[in-house]
Amino acid sequence: MSQVIIKTPAQLDLMRRAGQLLAQVFADLDSFIRPGVTTMQINDRAEAFIVNTLKARPASKGQYGFPYSLNTSVDHVVCHGIPKVDEVLKEGSIINVDITLEQGGYIADSSKMYGIGAISDEARRLVDTTYDALWKGIEQVRPGATLGDIGHAVQAHAEAAGYSVVREYCGHGIGQQMHEGPEVLHIGQRGMGMKLKPGMVFTIEPMINQGKRGTREMKDGWTVITRDHSLSAQWEHTVAVTEQGFEVLTLREEER
Repeated sequence: MSQVIIKTPAQLDLMRRAGQLLAQVFADLDSFIRPGVTTMQINDRAEAFIVNTLKARPASKGQYGFPYSLNTSVDHVVCHGIPKVDEVLKEGSIINVDITLEQGGYIADSSKMYGIGAISDEARRLVDTTYDALWKGIEQVRPGATLGDIGHAVQAHAEAAGYSVVREYCGHGIGQQMHEGPEVLHIGQRGMGMKLKPGMVFTIEPMINQGKRGTREMKDGWTVITRDHSLSAQWEHTVAVTEQGFEVLTLREEER
C-alpha cells in the first residue's frame, strides 16, 4: 500500500465531482437491475453511461488486468465477481455492484446491494445490517479519530447481529490512484491505528458474511466466495476527512 496522500481543497473538489458522477451511474442502474438481466448487461449499460453520458472513464477497466468496468458479486460471492454473458439474475438473489469512475484525474469508488425481485427476510436482514455497519464506520470519521475506531464500529455492529466480517479485503486510500494508503480494516480496536487528518480520503467497504468469515478465491483469479457458501453482502462509499468530521463523496440521492 502506498503512502497516504492528503488532498488539497482543489483536489477534494475534483474527487467530489467524480463521486457525484458515480452516484448517477447507480441511479441509472436502479431500474435496470431486475430478474432476467445478465451481469454482463449491467456491465455494458454502466460502461456506456460512464463513457457516453458522463464523459468519464470506468477506472476498473484495465486495472490490474481486469477486463470489465465493474464487479458483480451475486449471493455467496464476497467480492470481485466477474460480469458474465450467461449469468442471469434470478428472483430472490442479492447482488453487489461495485463501480469505480475517473474524471479530471481523480477516482471515486462505491458499491451498492440490490435485491432481485422479492428476497427472503434473512437476505434482507444481512443486506440492511451491512449497510448499517458501513454507516457505523463512516460516523467514526473525524480528525483525531483512528482507523481502529472505524474497524471496531463496523465489527461490533456486524457481530452483534450474528454475522462475521471478512478480513482478507479492506478499504483503502484513493485519489489519482485507485489504491493509496491507508488500509482501512473492518475490524479493530478503539484508539488503535493511524490517526485521521483532514484531507485524507479513503473507502469504507465492509464485506459481511451470513455464516463464517472464511473466503476462497476461484480459479479465475478474481472471484472470491464464502467457504461455507453462505450469503455475503457489501456496501462501499468514498469518504473524506473534513475539519468538522466527514463528507461522503459518493453519496447517492436516496441517502441525502
